[in-house]
Amino acid sequence: MTLLFLAFTMKICVVGSGYVGLVVGICLANYGNDVVCVDKDENKISLLKSGKLPIYEPGLDDLLELNQKEGRITFTTDLPEAVRNSEIIFLAVGTPPGKNHEADLSAVRAVAEVIGKNMNGYKVVVNKSTVPVGTADEVKKIISSHYDGEFDVVSNPEFLREGSAVRDFTVPDRIVVGVESERARKIMHSLYKSIERTGRPVFFCDVRSAEIIKYASNAFLATKISFINEIALLCDATGADVKKVAKGMGLDTRIGPRFLNAGIGYGGSCFPKDVQALIVTGKQHGVDFKIIKATEEVNARQKEIAFRKIKESLGDLSGKKVALWGLSFKPKTDDMRDAPSIVIANKLLEEGASVSAFDPVAINEARKVLGDRITYASSAYEAAVDADALVLVTEWDEFRNLDFKRVVESMRNPLLIDGRNIYDPQEMRAFGFNYIGIGHN
Repeated sequence: MTLLFLAFTMKICVVGSGYVGLVVGICLANYGNDVVCVDKDENKISLLKSGKLPIYEPGLDDLLELNQKEGRITFTTDLPEAVRNSEIIFLAVGTPPGKNHEADLSAVRAVAEVIGKNMNGYKVVVNKSTVPVGTADEVKKIISSHYDGEFDVVSNPEFLREGSAVRDFTVPDRIVVGVESERARKIMHSLYKSIERTGRPVFFCDVRSAEIIKYASNAFLATKISFINEIALLCDATGADVKKVAKGMGLDTRIGPRFLNAGIGYGGSCFPKDVQALIVTGKQHGVDFKIIKATEEVNARQKEIAFRKIKESLGDLSGKKVALWGLSFKPKTDDMRDAPSIVIANKLLEEGASVSAFDPVAINEARKVLGDRITYASSAYEAAVDADALVLVTEWDEFRNLDFKRVVESMRNPLLIDGRNIYDPQEMRAFGFNYIGIGHN
């Protein structure tokens, strides 16, 4: 990747070495900055120091190798020292859902306290984590309780999609930055100047608006997915084709084609928790989000649709074998958080079925969630052997061009549930499958 160096090198600390923190830290180093990534997990930091990533993200391993070689990125568990030696501090810690679906800000608060105790001059503290509106004010209050000098807290929400996060950072649709002072605005503008020069807009606004933009964006995209999944139910009931409906809708420039792919629901680390957190935030401020609540309800129902279609076709599932192609919530990632495969597998197991699954990269993560209750195959072909039903759960490219005749012949009953509508129904039936799509038959 071509390096686009900034006018001067900035000393940056990124707290949290998960999906967001590593992409942000490594990409900022690739733009010529001096970056230190901090995490309390000693095993993770040891792994990173050895040049290995604890996550699967295409292209990130090459950038890590390059920037470690050039000395632009280091890893440590020593947060106080990293704070003292940095000019900009990014908070990229986890904000998982709490017991009532509100965002758990305990990690954000803990880091803010360490920052406050170790401030030694003006710094910009950047909330990169997805946090509810008002969090920047809370971070500022915590830091101020330990430090009486000047500093700024900025909201700079991330819009990184797992599987294409490096590209999303370097070629973003937009960069949103919420600031309170001109000093912070100039520093953040300098940080992103190289990206802005490629024609990508840097949008500055107030801090609270920036905090809401992230949640509003994710909730709107999730709503588009749930909307087309509702339409898919009507297509199933009437014999229409949801893929044609979606294409016709998407040709309207006011709607657009993206996120209009019917299927078995969304998962991952963003949409489920952000939709739930936004509902809670609305409730806390006296706002009842009827559309957003419906989005969550539709998605929960959609995750069970593949199971219902199997049940309708096979009846009693006791002793039946079901194969799952794909386990991660989407292709090009090993992330299993809120993956539809978890719901499908658990439902099948409850009904007495056995489950055999294959995923190109997510099997190790799947073991942490599903344990040894299912069988993990070494290939798509192996998973399908003697299966009474096959479910396409994750639309990995590896599943698009297989020897489908071989798959049919290896199955006990050639029932195919296309949970992502990636196959042509007529072609699959010509191979011998009993094909069932999601509003696409």
